[in-house]
Amino acid sequence: MDSLWAPWRSKYIYMRKHKRCIFCGKKKRDPAADKKAYLIDRSAHSFSMLNIYPYNNGHVMVAPFRHVKNLLALKADELADLFSLVRDCTKKLDRILKPHGYNIGLNIGKAAGAGFDGHVHVHIVPRWTGDTNFMTTVTDHRVISDSLDSVYKLLKKC
Repeated sequence: MDSLWAPWRSKYIYMRKHKRCIFCGKKKRDPAADKKAYLIDRSAHSFSMLNIYPYNNGHVMVAPFRHVKNLLALKADELADLFSLVRDCTKKLDRILKPHGYNIGLNIGKAAGAGFDGHVHVHIVPRWTGDTNFMTTVTDHRVISDSLDSVYKLLKKC
């Protein structure tokens, strides 16, 4: 078996042991921290950020500022704001990356595949016809063709 080295993932693995929520503490504007976290936009109750372990180029997560574990715990204005930001992020991705489609969804709870199951969040994954390749099929690895920094710069300009 060949090894695929990904030392940049160690931060994710070690952070998980401490169970620190990656979504909490994003309400306060801090340009340096925003850039480090790839935070794109804020609305009244929510924010968007690039997923630093993306399934595809432009993989964005949208979360409420308030730490709640599921949609039922959100107030009506928070829920409306969350999905308004999902819509706005999708428009921005359309303008910048021009995907052919999207996978948009939530993984609520560990059993559903949530990596951070205590803070509800929405995944927006841009998709292009033919964006899968032999690497995913044969080796269970994904090739991401753009860097987080380059996608972040494009989305922040828009």
